[in-house]
Amino acid sequence: MDSGAPVGKAGDPLATAHAELLKDRGFQFDRAVFNPPKPPEWLKWLGEAFEAIAPLLKWFFWIGVAIIAGLVLYALVREVLRLRMPAAKPKALQLEAEPEWRPDAAAARDLLAAADRLAGEGRYAEAAHLILLRSVDDIVSRRPKAVGPALTTREIAGLSALPEAARPAFAKIGRVVERSLFGGALVDAEDFAECRRDYEAFALPAGWAA
Repeated sequence: MDSGAPVGKAGDPLATAHAELLKDRGFQFDRAVFNPPKPPEWLKWLGEAFEAIAPLLKWFFWIGVAIIAGLVLYALVREVLRLRMPAAKPKALQLEAEPEWRPDAAAARDLLAAADRLAGEGRYAEAAHLILLRSVDDIVSRRPKAVGPALTTREIAGLSALPEAARPAFAKIGRVVERSLFGGALVDAEDFAECRRDYEAFALPAGWAA
């Protein structure tokens, strides 16, 4: 029996059982002592390196804070200045002037010749109507999508596709034709002559008629 184990009294079963338990090597009753492992050398070196650059890290931190503060201040100042500055005036849109448009001179002469033939037969209303139809054809050839099929002569005269120089002549010719077609008014030689002069003044200005 181990000298360190207590000896039970003879005939005491509890003391005897306790003594037998202490002798059993399968149980440990003494407190184990833990010896921590020695840290590796690289970890020690890393700690020393951080300790050496600790003062520099402090400076880097404050430099970073200063940079962020400067950027925020710059953004605020720029926004304040932008709000205080007067609004920039929008630049006027520079539109290229559209070249002056007139019907083809040869086609205009052919049209007037055809209208004169109708007028020579006393068909003044048809002659004026022919001039109006050819004028509409000229507009359609210049701006194909500008003239809809249901537009009246007055509506066509107000289109932006119609050059300003042609608008008065087109409106006068349109009034004569409308009075004839919808009002039943007769178109005489004087009415046709006026339509002819208006169209010729636009299509064949001075220097073109020859």
